[in-house]
Amino acid sequence: MYLGGWGNGMYLMWDSTYILVLVGVVLSLLASAKVRSTFGRYSQVRSASGMTGAQTAERILSYAGIRDVEITHISGQLNDHYNPKTKVVALSDSVYGSNSLAAIAVAAHECGHVIQHHKNYAPLSVRTALVPVANFGSGASWIIIIAGIIFSFPSLITVGIVCFSLAVLFQVITLPVEFNASRRALVILQDTGILGNNEGKAAGKVLRAAALTYVAAAAASILQLLRLILLFGRNRND
Repeated sequence: MYLGGWGNGMYLMWDSTYILVLVGVVLSLLASAKVRSTFGRYSQVRSASGMTGAQTAERILSYAGIRDVEITHISGQLNDHYNPKTKVVALSDSVYGSNSLAAIAVAAHECGHVIQHHKNYAPLSVRTALVPVANFGSGASWIIIIAGIIFSFPSLITVGIVCFSLAVLFQVITLPVEFNASRRALVILQDTGILGNNEGKAAGKVLRAAALTYVAAAAASILQLLRLILLFGRNRND
């Protein structure tokens, strides 16, 4: 399909760089399947303590001496998160009232983010600051790139690629934040006695599976950015 261009024209059609996109899609699908499979497995295993995800979060925050964070219930599955601006830990249907090992692992992970915030963990501060920039970059980049193609304006395409790279940067910064939160979660679950040693291994499997989704997302974004750079460089040289 021809969308205009510069020089000899730029065509958005099948080319070898689409392999990069396909690799990213496959990685994302595999990671998503892994986390759903692992979470589903351990969501059927009741914790010895019988504590729910919400109770786990309350225990961890109390143990850490953090009293100004609210724990709330939200609808949905695997959309648990901590908002450092509102200081709210939001736990989903499958976590908030569940006493499964999977629920406890996820709740502890979100509390790991709370502790990061409380201790001014630098990567979390950077990621939080990047949120508006990343949202703009992911939303506006393709509009800018397509406009540059239509109007044969290479500089506009460059701006679009830079905008997209900001969204990629956010994905990359997210990795150490998520891995660190999981490490904190596993340590504190052991320290508080919420989970035993064998249960801790199961919780670790849940958290490692969840981490794969962030790795896959970052990889897919990097591959997409690489494709844009290759296409742009190729057409600049034509």
